[in-house]
Amino acid sequence: MSSEISEPPQSEGNVGDEEHAELERLRAEVNKLRDQESARADGTPEASAPRRHHRVRASVSALVLTLACVLAIPTVITIWEVNLVSNTDRYVATMAPLINEPAIQSALSARITTEITTRLDVKSLTTQAATQLQAAHLPRLATLVTTFQGQIVSGVNSAVAAGVSKAVASPAVETLWVQANKTAHQGIVKVLSGSGNGALSVVNDHVVLNLGPIIAQVKEYLVAHGLSVASNIPTINATFPLFEAKNLSKAQQAYRLDLTLKWVLPLLVLVFLAVGIYIARNRRRALIGAMLGLAGAMLFLGIALQIVRVIYLNSVPSNVLPADAAGVLFDTLIRFLRQGLRVVAVVALVIAIAAFFIGPSRGAVRSRRAVRSGIDWVRALGERAGLRTGPVGVWTGAHKTILRIGAVALVGIIFVFWGQPTVGVVIFLVVLLLVLLGIIELIGGRPGGPEPAANP
Repeated sequence: MSSEISEPPQSEGNVGDEEHAELERLRAEVNKLRDQESARADGTPEASAPRRHHRVRASVSALVLTLACVLAIPTVITIWEVNLVSNTDRYVATMAPLINEPAIQSALSARITTEITTRLDVKSLTTQAATQLQAAHLPRLATLVTTFQGQIVSGVNSAVAAGVSKAVASPAVETLWVQANKTAHQGIVKVLSGSGNGALSVVNDHVVLNLGPIIAQVKEYLVAHGLSVASNIPTINATFPLFEAKNLSKAQQAYRLDLTLKWVLPLLVLVFLAVGIYIARNRRRALIGAMLGLAGAMLFLGIALQIVRVIYLNSVPSNVLPADAAGVLFDTLIRFLRQGLRVVAVVALVIAIAAFFIGPSRGAVRSRRAVRSGIDWVRALGERAGLRTGPVGVWTGAHKTILRIGAVALVGIIFVFWGQPTVGVVIFLVVLLLVLLGIIELIGGRPGGPEPAANP
């Protein structure tokens, strides 16, 4: 076997920094293989010891990286839960769009209409009107009101329903909805911390929102649009269910625990990833495997959310919340959770792809050659047009490694401090990093030499 292994080419006069490092790595691997082959040929017992050591390292690395990927699932969920509850802006951003959803508007209008028509009691009003007409010696009008009492009640109720639907869809109610949710956020914290109910309370195992201010706005809208009978609507403190709270005591305990886990879990995931990659024999492959595992964990979480959605919709009685409204409510509540897991998955895939393309595989080497060829073509085109980088190009060429690290660090810092990054933000930052690296290569002078031969 040793006869089949040859030294890499020795002519390194024009080889660049990256190619030189690659040649050194290949030379080290060749020497290592030769040593192992010599040990096996001599029959020395030391030959099996490195193999056992490598197997142990690989097993421990795989176990630690698997733990990191598994822990990533509760980490994403915990961060979402804590941000939803403790961050007012995030909570309002989650709940505010609901008022513009047709299914929620319909369910809300139906609830408000029922509350109004039940208390308005148009039938009693028409009976009183008929009695007053009779007392005023207007028997024919009194008889007419009594005869058409059913149609009058139906017409008024229909007018109320139509007016309520228009009012709920109005900008005034949308503003009230946002304000109510800002106030309700304080109630959520009180409910979960056990310090009280506030604007948000628990009724019949459901966390509900007080609709009193919205109904008052609807009453003003009806009176202002000609339905004067709405002035008889009394003060109504109805509620609208948001989500179930059957295990409220457990949720309160989980909330207090999540405040701690929000910081502990991400740290554990990062530590496990770092340790697993560090002890791996081939760290680049370990990094690729870890990132693919992380993306797989996020895929699993996405599938689990769909299953939970079905279970939730089957558990909500239709008389409490219509199925379409419950579906919209669930999707809106977990909107940022889905966004978060997608961001983690995309970032993991980007890192895995980057780790692959900096490796010695045939596809990676060919890809790098193609990129360099393209950069060389652009540089040559500029030079033919009279463009020269001068001292800047010389300095950049001498500090390529530092500049590359700086570009990666800059994009990483932007990502960390972005706040709430989306998949679009991740793609933008990846493109930005590629542009920065391309500019460094473009103005940093011509590469010193060709790529080393690709591994088969």
